[in-house]
Amino acid sequence: MKFIPPPDRRQRLALGDSTLHGVDVALTVAVFLGVGFLLDRWLGTAPWFMIGFTVLAGVGFFARYKYRYDAEMERLMDERRARAQARQDATP
Repeated sequence: MKFIPPPDRRQRLALGDSTLHGVDVALTVAVFLGVGFLLDRWLGTAPWFMIGFTVLAGVGFFARYKYRYDAEMERLMDERRARAQARQDATP
């Protein structure tokens, strides 16, 4: 039987972050859907508010994660440039 080492701390944290983000999206979309449902029942406009609030939640999360991704990639590129510059400065 082959030994499989347990995931290191970074992998466990990344899995936890992904799971939390997924739960965050699901719960927020469910809340927006519920608010849309209640507004539709109150105003008699079914299903327009449900659709609108669900789309609004989806677009909001897409924008949020895109900006977060762009910021993280910019940070990683800055680190990469700094390491390359340090290597270039270290060579005689």
